[in-house]
Amino acid sequence: MPADRPARPRGGAPRVGTPPRGTYWLYGLHPALAALGNPERRIRQILATEEGEAALRARLTAPLPMQPQRTDRTRLEALCGRDAVHQGIAVLTDALPSLAIEDVTGRPGPVLVLDQVTDPRNVGAILRSAAAFGAAAVVVMERNAPDETGALAKAASGALEIVPLLRVVNLARTLETLKTLGFWVVGLDAGGGVLNGAAFGQRRVALVLGAEGDGLRRLTREHCDEIAGLAMPGEMESLNVSNAAAVALYELIRAP
Repeated sequence: MPADRPARPRGGAPRVGTPPRGTYWLYGLHPALAALGNPERRIRQILATEEGEAALRARLTAPLPMQPQRTDRTRLEALCGRDAVHQGIAVLTDALPSLAIEDVTGRPGPVLVLDQVTDPRNVGAILRSAAAFGAAAVVVMERNAPDETGALAKAASGALEIVPLLRVVNLARTLETLKTLGFWVVGLDAGGGVLNGAAFGQRRVALVLGAEGDGLRRLTREHCDEIAGLAMPGEMESLNVSNAAAVALYELIRAP
């Protein structure tokens, strides 16, 4: 009989270069530049093609923390995914340190709270809008939310290093904590009035957005001070959650 062979993992060939626990491969020029410029980041390894390293060095204002290891696009695709837009750059990094809600409320701007938003690209796009419109933080659930990954960081385009991403176990309790810290909690959903940034005056707002397709859960709605939707005079009834977040943030900050 032939000798026993090691079992091959289901789904085909084993993954190449699986990162150590608690780390991940961040990829793309803007996420890499932002991570390398963030003193809170622990960088473990930099892989780059010749063109990718040249692009990094041309944009960095400080020396690289380590010498990049030369690689090719085939290996980067194996590490980051065949469809990843890596631009010839991958950085192995630890996830950012976790923070508590009290750690970020001293920052100016509204707080975004995501109720079971699970698509990393949506969370990344929301972080990007949060950075653009001056939000203090983005809060997600410990469970039913994506981990910090290369896909999330790529969609955030550097905003992951600018806007704190907080993870909480109990969303309802977090909303009550925000209220005690002086925030007016607004759930963005149907069934209320139209979101009007001017109506909040000098009050700080925590804006709660629901999951893709399902909206806010009942318990989450019950812990909001009010429910409001977006003014949409066109023929569409709803927006993707990341687009809705961008429109709502613009509405909140445009008021004097």
